[in-house]
Amino acid sequence: MTNFTLVVNGHNHVVTADPDTPLIYVLRNDLGLKGVKLGCGLEQCGACMVLVDGKAEMSCSAPAGSFVERPITTIEGLGTADDLHPIQRAFMAERAAQCGYCIPGMIISTKALLDKNPDPSEPEIRAGLADNLCRCGTHGSILKAIKRAAREINT
Repeated sequence: MTNFTLVVNGHNHVVTADPDTPLIYVLRNDLGLKGVKLGCGLEQCGACMVLVDGKAEMSCSAPAGSFVERPITTIEGLGTADDLHPIQRAFMAERAAQCGYCIPGMIISTKALLDKNPDPSEPEIRAGLADNLCRCGTHGSILKAIKRAAREINT
């Protein structure tokens, strides 16, 4: 076990863990950030997506020690129940979640996409979410939500 600092949602957190522990376990178990979901554990589904240096990255198998002092944003860091991020508002307005398990990862990937490309086409949205899977089949609503969020952010 080692002490190291993670910068999560704008706050420094000194954690005591094996640096090889997957980041998701440190986020969920040590920092209590339950919005990050463990789906497959093999970097295949995107439920574990977090923003690192503004880029969407999977946290299920990446060692926590490799994120020392790099800014990490989880779904909890985007907005609050009282002050939702425009992407979160758009997902709610379009009813883009059914079971909701994949949605935090979808929203994180959407944030990375819209930060890079504020007005993506449908093929660009599909490419931006290629690492995220949804078993419920709300893909159409998710696409509408992303288009809505892009419009809201750009006005």
